[in-house]
Amino acid sequence: MEENNTVEFKAQKKPLIKRITGTSEFSVFIALLILIVAMSFASPVFMTPTNIFNVLNQISRYGIIAVGMSLIIISGGIDLSVGYVVGITACYCAYLSSDAINMPWPVVLIVILIMGALIGLINGLIVTKMNIVPFIVTLATGKILSGVTLLLTQGRPIFFKSYLALLGGGYIGAVPVAVIVMFAAVVAGTIFTTRTLTGRNIYAIGNNERAATLSGIKVNKLKCLTYIITSTLCALCGIIVAGNLGSADAALGKNYETDVIAAVVIGGVAMSGGEGTVWGSLIGAAIMGILKNAFVLLGVSAYWQSIVIGIVIVVAVALDSFRTASAEKVHRENAAKIAKESAKQENNPK
Repeated sequence: MEENNTVEFKAQKKPLIKRITGTSEFSVFIALLILIVAMSFASPVFMTPTNIFNVLNQISRYGIIAVGMSLIIISGGIDLSVGYVVGITACYCAYLSSDAINMPWPVVLIVILIMGALIGLINGLIVTKMNIVPFIVTLATGKILSGVTLLLTQGRPIFFKSYLALLGGGYIGAVPVAVIVMFAAVVAGTIFTTRTLTGRNIYAIGNNERAATLSGIKVNKLKCLTYIITSTLCALCGIIVAGNLGSADAALGKNYETDVIAAVVIGGVAMSGGEGTVWGSLIGAAIMGILKNAFVLLGVSAYWQSIVIGIVIVVAVALDSFRTASAEKVHRENAAKIAKESAKQENNPK
C-alpha cells in the first residue's frame, strides 16, 4: 500500500513540472527573456531606468486592452473596434474636459467609462441576438465610431487640462500611473479567469459552445460581458492616452486592434478559443513593446515595424495552429487507447 502511494505521488509530480514548463506562456516568457538579454547587449541605453519605464508606459496602452481581448478570444470571439473605441473615448474625454464644457473630472471619468461599456454592450447584443459574425460586427462598429469621432473633432485636435491627465502622464515615485493601472487590470483579470465560476465558464464557451449551453451556462450573457469589459478597458485606455498627450484627435487608437490581437496571440491565447491566460497576454504585449523600442534604439526604419510585426503574428498563429493540432492528435490517441482497453475488458471479464 505504501509503495502504491509512492508511485502515485511520483506520477502526480511529473505532470506538474510538465504543466509549468510545457505551457505556451512559459515558452513566450523564455522568448521575452532572450529578447531582453539580446537588446541589453545591442544597446547600452536599453536597460537604463528611463528607457525601461518608457517601454512599460508604451506597453500599458496595449496591456490594459489585452486583458479584455483575451476574454473575448478565449470565448471564441474577436473585437476589431478596440482602436476606434480608444479614439472616440479619448476625444470625448478631451471635449468634456475642455474649456468649452469644463465638466468636473469625476463626472467625465464616469461618463467615459459608461460610454465604453455601452459600446461593448451594443457589440455583444448584435453578436449574440442577431447571430452575426463578431468580425463583421466589430469592424462595422469601428467604422461608425471613426465617423462619429471625425464629426466631433472636425479633423482638429482638442486640447484640455484636467486631473484625469494624471492617469496618462502622472507618476507615483518613478513609476507611471498608467503602468500601475495596467498591472492592476492584469491581476484583476487573472483572478477573474482563474478564481471565479464566471471566468471558468468563459473558457467552457470557447472550448465547446454547444456543450456549455446544454450544461446551463448563460452563453449570450457571458459573451456580452466580455465585450462590455473590453470596451470599458478601451475607454480607460482612451483617458490614459488623452491624458498623456494633453489632447486628443481622431487618429488616436489607430491600429491598436492589430497590436492588441498580436499581443494576445503571441501570449498564448488560442484563436480557436478556450485556451490562454491574461498574464500570458501581458507577456505578449511586453514583446511587442520591446520590439518597437528596439527599432527606435537601433535606428531601424519605422517602415520595417509593420513587416516584422506582421511576420510575428503569422508565426504566432502558425505555432498556435500546430499546438492545437498536436493537442487534438494526443486527445484522439488517448481516446482510442481508452476505447481499446474498455473493449479488452469487456471481452475478457474477470
